[in-house]
Amino acid sequence: MFFDNYLGKLTVREKGLILLLFQQLITLLSSMYKTRLDLTKGLVIDDLTPLQYNIMEFLAVQQPVSLSKLSECLHLSLPNASRELKKLYEKGWCHKETAPDDKRKQVIRLSERGQARMDEAFAIMRQRFLEQLAPLSNKEREEIGAAISLLQDTVFHTEG
Repeated sequence: MFFDNYLGKLTVREKGLILLLFQQLITLLSSMYKTRLDLTKGLVIDDLTPLQYNIMEFLAVQQPVSLSKLSECLHLSLPNASRELKKLYEKGWCHKETAPDDKRKQVIRLSERGQARMDEAFAIMRQRFLEQLAPLSNKEREEIGAAISLLQDTVFHTEG
């Protein structure tokens, strides 16, 4: 309903641009999944399932994180997230600690071992990414950086 009300106030040209941007966003999101797969393909992830690896990758980027935020962001039920985290705790990949801002809450962090493992994985991914960027000019690389920053600030609302 909001979308229809919003579009109703725009010119035909503006409506076309909004719809084109939406289609480009959907295509970008789909491409991001493929690129992530290419960057992580063949990574030795020890005794981790793909889901456990995804949790570790999320923790590496977002830690410390609450169980509820992890569950929400990875589209897992709280019981499933809790069960997978228990397996990661038992393997020594991560641990719980008291939240710095609220002593009643627990947050999850990678252990030193888990952080070291993710640092290794990210090093491999970084090398693969650099290989993809190699044929590009510095100007193209700068444009990609600016585009990523703009998307983070305006669409994805992340901190760079």
